Amino acid sequence: MNATPDISVVIPAHNEAGNVTTLAREIAEALDGRSYEMIFVDDKSTDGTLAELVAAKAEFPALRVLSHRINAGQSRSLRTGIQAARGKIIGIMDGDGQNPPADLPALIDALIRPDAPESLKVVGGRRAKRQDSAWKKLASRLGNGVRKALLKDDADDTGCGLKALYRDAYLQLPYFDHQHRFMYALMKREGYTAEFRDVGHRPRGAGKSKYTNFGRLFASLSDMLGIMWLNSRARNSGGSDEH
Repeated sequence: MNATPDISVVIPAHNEAGNVTTLAREIAEALDGRSYEMIFVDDKSTDGTLAELVAAKAEFPALRVLSHRINAGQSRSLRTGIQAARGKIIGIMDGDGQNPPADLPALIDALIRPDAPESLKVVGGRRAKRQDSAWKKLASRLGNGVRKALLKDDADDTGCGLKALYRDAYLQLPYFDHQHRFMYALMKREGYTAEFRDVGHRPRGAGKSKYTNFGRLFASLSDMLGIMWLNSRARNSGGSDEH
């Protein structure tokens, strides 16, 4: 494994036994020929997720496995993985396998293209054909509409877990539980911009969703008030120059 890879793919996982080895294999296939590592963060799973990941290290030299001692949620899992990452470019995706890793290289290439704006720090996936229930898609559209109206984050799809971003930009963002749902708003607060690309979406393989529609909505409403307060207190210098 390259000690200083160009790309670090971070995957939070909680009770995803049956999904993680397949996902690791797909990541390895998608990034074959590139300098990368993949970091799975097990968030104190109660099934065989951690054992499955540790066993998979024999097959995937680029695989690193971190595990939380206490269940801390998806945002903390992402932060743990990104803090430990060696790459300047971070790819992130959900551990349920609904984000096809084959779409990740296109997001990375869009982020690092020579003519990218200097302010571009994240390229997110936009699920072209969501493989979720009609009720879940309706709740998502409602939540996205409210969020976009209140936060004006210009985000096309905040629910898609597939993203490519710069590690240093992410580490500048204020951290709190559920932070990952507001990454675009927080990037915009720092003066950065985001772009979106269409990506695939597929049904979950093993396991079940960790969220309910109403649970996600109520958590988001309280979080949005916090983001609005953060935005109201932001002051941007426009950058700095050394003399």
